[in-house]
Amino acid sequence: MWLEINNLHKKFGAEPVLGDLSFRLAERQMLSILGRSGCGKTTLLKIIAGLETPDAGVIKIAGKVINNVSAHRRNIVYIYQEPLLFPHLNVFENVAFGLRLRKIQNPTIESKVLQMVEALELNEQARKMPHQLSGGQRQRVAFGRALIISPQMLLLDEPFGALDTETRAVMQVLLKKIMQTHPITAIFVTHDLKEAIIMGDAIGMMEKGKLDIYPDKKTFIEHNEHVKNEINFWQNL
Repeated sequence: MWLEINNLHKKFGAEPVLGDLSFRLAERQMLSILGRSGCGKTTLLKIIAGLETPDAGVIKIAGKVINNVSAHRRNIVYIYQEPLLFPHLNVFENVAFGLRLRKIQNPTIESKVLQMVEALELNEQARKMPHQLSGGQRQRVAFGRALIISPQMLLLDEPFGALDTETRAVMQVLLKKIMQTHPITAIFVTHDLKEAIIMGDAIGMMEKGKLDIYPDKKTFIEHNEHVKNEINFWQNL
């Protein structure tokens, strides 16, 4: 397995957030983690990203323990609900930012960014500033900025939570399409059942700091009666 989490523990003060949490994720697979607010989903992502330190446990990527690797050296990108674009840079330069930090040659940057902008269906917005974009467009730019540096992992913390229903559906389809051409191991956190099923190759259910992983959508549905009932409800609408 490519990502291995073994016996992870985390408390904030006296409050346990993650309790003896272990799971594995194959390379180039997207795991959806479904759970209510406060169940520990965001804390798990932040620990993997290096933004929080676990009290105990081991994190491995490609067989290498990364517990003591600083966040900026993990080559892991964390995408929040808010796009957090650079307000003084246009779309092109926001997407190009990581490549410029790596001192990539200008012709290569130009080519890669234009390809990414086209894949994100942002050709007409390439020279616009963030304040001129819709919420969905801003989130597309955030994805472009993340993917263009070829991170070894993508952590998505309810990335479509602030979008309206129609835009959210469009973004789900677009992200699935983009991930096919940029195959990166990813964890997609959401509290939305339908979104978890749409986005994940595998699905995890998180509750009170515990995580149960189901290897595929069929197994997940078969082992959760309330999920079956909700899916039946969708189908009868």
